[in-house]
Amino acid sequence: MDDKVRFDIEFPIHASPQLLYTYISTPSGLSEWFSDNVNSRGELFTFIWDGSEEKAKLLNKRSGERVKFRWLEDEEDGQSYFFEIKIQVDEITKDVSLIITDYAEDDEVDEAKMLWTNQISSLKQVLGSA
Repeated sequence: MDDKVRFDIEFPIHASPQLLYTYISTPSGLSEWFSDNVNSRGELFTFIWDGSEEKAKLLNKRSGERVKFRWLEDEEDGQSYFFEIKIQVDEITKDVSLIITDYAEDDEVDEAKMLWTNQISSLKQVLGSA
């Protein structure tokens, strides 16, 4: 299997970090913009899109700051890939951004970035900050 490459993208968002954290860390928040539905049992999250399910393990979260998940498929394959959604606040301007860290096959990075751009666009609509 080809190694995936890491990429980071930053999205400025006009919303409070506390509100954003709710949308990136809870099943109800994630189901508003990330997937059709999200269920969780402890650290196991099930994301549902058009009837198909993907399971991810919550690896790490820091209240008000970030969440980090690993798809179970990657975990079962012994892969250390993850995706992280981090809230960053500029200390001087107080501008809020989301930093996305993810992995994709070398020839699919542009497509993965476009998918994240669409997802974050949905989040901005839900937040009313589009």
